[in-house]
Amino acid sequence: MNRDYIARIADHLVDELMEAFPAVLIVGPRACGKTTTARRHARTAIQLDRDAEAAVVRADPEGALDVDRPVLLDEWQVAPEVLGAVKRAVDARPGPGAFLITGSVRSDLEAEGWPLTGRAIRVAMYGLVQREIEGAADLAPLFDRLRSDPQGTLGGTRTELSLNDYLDYAIRGGYPDSVLASSASARNRWLRAYVDQVVSRDAELVDSGRDPIKLRRYLHALCLNTAGVTVAKTLYEAAGINSRTAQAYDRLLGNLLLVEEVPAWWSNRLKRLAKTPKRYVIDPAIAAAVLQVDRQGLRRDADMVGRMLDTFVASQLRVEARLGESDPVLHHLRTNDQLHEVDLLAEYPDGSVFAFEIKSSSAVTTKDGRHLAWLRDELGDRFLGGAVLHTGPRSFTLGDQLVAAPIAALWSRPSTV
Repeated sequence: MNRDYIARIADHLVDELMEAFPAVLIVGPRACGKTTTARRHARTAIQLDRDAEAAVVRADPEGALDVDRPVLLDEWQVAPEVLGAVKRAVDARPGPGAFLITGSVRSDLEAEGWPLTGRAIRVAMYGLVQREIEGAADLAPLFDRLRSDPQGTLGGTRTELSLNDYLDYAIRGGYPDSVLASSASARNRWLRAYVDQVVSRDAELVDSGRDPIKLRRYLHALCLNTAGVTVAKTLYEAAGINSRTAQAYDRLLGNLLLVEEVPAWWSNRLKRLAKTPKRYVIDPAIAAAVLQVDRQGLRRDADMVGRMLDTFVASQLRVEARLGESDPVLHHLRTNDQLHEVDLLAEYPDGSVFAFEIKSSSAVTTKDGRHLAWLRDELGDRFLGGAVLHTGPRSFTLGDQLVAAPIAALWSRPSTV
């Protein structure tokens, strides 16, 4: 794949927001493509992760912003004092499209006294999803399509992709430098260096009190348990740390956008639902790099195959959910008695839901959709539909409001669906 710009789902949203708001804040993991995308919408760029440019901004923030606009302030967390200058500039000249601000950490965004409250609108950006890699960023976001056509959107797909292909996609991940790497060896070296950078330099920037060795051990435990509803004690004991340290590392890894929790779903209609969140490494390639496992190694462990496929699918759905107009929130569902479990469930603002089960099998039967059928029967008209995503070649109906679909249906164009 060449190094030409890959159109992003976020491009249209950033254009739209820049026409309506004075500042747009793009937050996402380091090296996910934020800067490349933001540069396409800016006239001037100030890279705060360059010491010389950061020094100029620290010395005279207001003067540094006296440039052609829109101006991109890249990696705000390196020189956070620039945000005060942005606040004052927006208050003095509140017109739209003045500032694009990017950052690789989530800390302080919700803190009391955050200077851009009411002045900047936030866009969450992640690594490339398969739809973008295949040049289909112009499609309407998946969850918008599912809401308008819950039965037809994932139906009719045919693909030649197999389990090995999906595992290769997972191990490659979505970071542009990983996707565009010239070889598997180069990709692996880049991913290992990325992990080293984030858990050492970036972690130091956010929390100077952490122990990098213990932090890495804890990240390793999280990677082993990605896509799992895991008791916290299991994780921190595996890493050789205590509960308080684990809580601090959870916050740190969340702020560094390496790990994310998907909350448990709750409903008045359903009783005795588990409340423990499901933990995901945001990009499955990070899990593979930390665990130092390739596709052959994954295939020796059926549990890790399932976890990596779930993590890969979650990485696709996370982007679709956060950049679409329908604005669903992703959850997981598990009953306390563990009789019913749904891997991922999207709840729309009106309370309707679309649910997903993720299977590594290429031969799916109605039995694989039993949890979705149970949820359908429990929710009634709130249930839009459900899909069992599998590694086989085609879509087919599993029952009323239920479809079995290849994972590739998540990024297929309508002409192939």
